[in-house]
Amino acid sequence: MKKLSIYGLNVLKNRWGMGMALPLAAAGAIAFLPQLPDARAQTSGGGRPIVVRSDRQEANQVTGVVTAVGNVQINYPARQINATSAQAQYFSQENRIVLMGNVYVQRGGGDSIRAETVTYLIDEQRFIAEPQGNRQVESTYIISDPEAPTQPPVAPAAPAYNPKPAFKTPVSN
Repeated sequence: MKKLSIYGLNVLKNRWGMGMALPLAAAGAIAFLPQLPDARAQTSGGGRPIVVRSDRQEANQVTGVVTAVGNVQINYPARQINATSAQAQYFSQENRIVLMGNVYVQRGGGDSIRAETVTYLIDEQRFIAEPQGNRQVESTYIISDPEAPTQPPVAPAAPAYNPKPAFKTPVSN
């Protein structure tokens, strides 16, 4: 599995040239590093790292699109976001990530989204989830409700079960 990570502006310049290095570093974006499976992201340039792991990755320096395919795992610690999907694309010019295929996104605090396609608009911190075909999107939100009971309601006790009921004495005529 390869890892996609910001690893300093010099690596970006050497690998992609200055045209892609500045937009990616400034946006807290991601760079392609196939030979450094355990590289740590550097944030000295003010960017926020997003780590992407997948079976295969491709970066197009002309369009600014980075594509990850196969067993995609995304970790965005600055926003407490972890996600998995079959494929993901990062669009550096729009500052958005599109996850496709059995997507599961979990945010810190327990909130989660399960859908076929999820688009994350990084600047707006907004998710847009789309279901597959005639299915539905599933979201779980942990909400604060001080008036809600902390324990689930208790059902009334059922009467004791008596396996041998009492029979009446038969009456004869």
